[in-house]
Amino acid sequence: MGVIGLGLMGSSIVTSLVISGHQVVALAPIAADLEQAPGYLRRHLERAQSLDITDRSVDYYMDRITLTESYQDLKKCALVLECVIEDRHIKAAVYDKIESQVAEKTIIGTNTSAIPISSLQQYLKYPRRFMGIHWAEPAYATRFLEITCGAETDTELAREVSVLAENWNKEPTLLQKDIRGFITNRLMYAIYREALSIQENDGVSLRDLDKAARYDMGSWIPLMGIFQRLDYMGTQTEMKTIRALMSKLSNRTNLPETMEDIVRDEYRGIHNGKGHFNYSPKECEKWKEAFSRFNRDMYFLSEKYAEFKPSKKEEIKS
Repeated sequence: MGVIGLGLMGSSIVTSLVISGHQVVALAPIAADLEQAPGYLRRHLERAQSLDITDRSVDYYMDRITLTESYQDLKKCALVLECVIEDRHIKAAVYDKIESQVAEKTIIGTNTSAIPISSLQQYLKYPRRFMGIHWAEPAYATRFLEITCGAETDTELAREVSVLAENWNKEPTLLQKDIRGFITNRLMYAIYREALSIQENDGVSLRDLDKAARYDMGSWIPLMGIFQRLDYMGTQTEMKTIRALMSKLSNRTNLPETMEDIVRDEYRGIHNGKGHFNYSPKECEKWKEAFSRFNRDMYFLSEKYAEFKPSKKEEIKS
């Protein structure tokens, strides 16, 4: 496996792949990344070890990672994942360098969460083998993986990657049509839009909106998802509520003023202590640690209840 771009996200992906049993070529497109990469990787591996999701030593995994600046080292890779900044021109240059070295059958993926896959395919000599492979942070301690086909992606190759991802301890989703925002962003931002509109227009605090998400949705979504929840509650009853509420939901297209203010003032949440809430330096560190431990707990909890996951043959075809 090859990963290009060794910032925090890229090195997290390298960690996930190497603890899943792969040898990994970790390529730094800029010198600064190469200097920082050993420290990033070791910290990620130590964190994975502390979460009890590894079965080998940190040094064992480090020995299975080839750190390099040379695209020639990608020649033997079966899959190469681009994980550089969200700039299509920089990505295009990276794809050109990848394709100059790898075999025609090598699958090329991008970790982008913002740029449509179809628009990136124009930069590929062989666009059929290109797809979105989008990870969540930390890549090694979450079950999430989102695979997205572009207009020219070979869907059979995408299905092969989906099967492969199960060996990475993921529960991959496969989107066969390239839609803006893919799956999870569209769902999440619909929730953001509705929550911010309620806060702005109906006198509900952000803290209470978070409570509703934590203690209602948060109590069942990890087990049931959305549509198994409908089945569990009774579809007929739930559809009555959906009909009653659908026309009342927000369809705004502008950002709420509170969000505009946060962007203007360069608030970055726990990364600088200011956001929708204020955080002390100690609180920022506690949140990072809590999120790490929570991911670990959810990682194993989802495995514990895997028997309740519907199989593909049980899914109703529409």
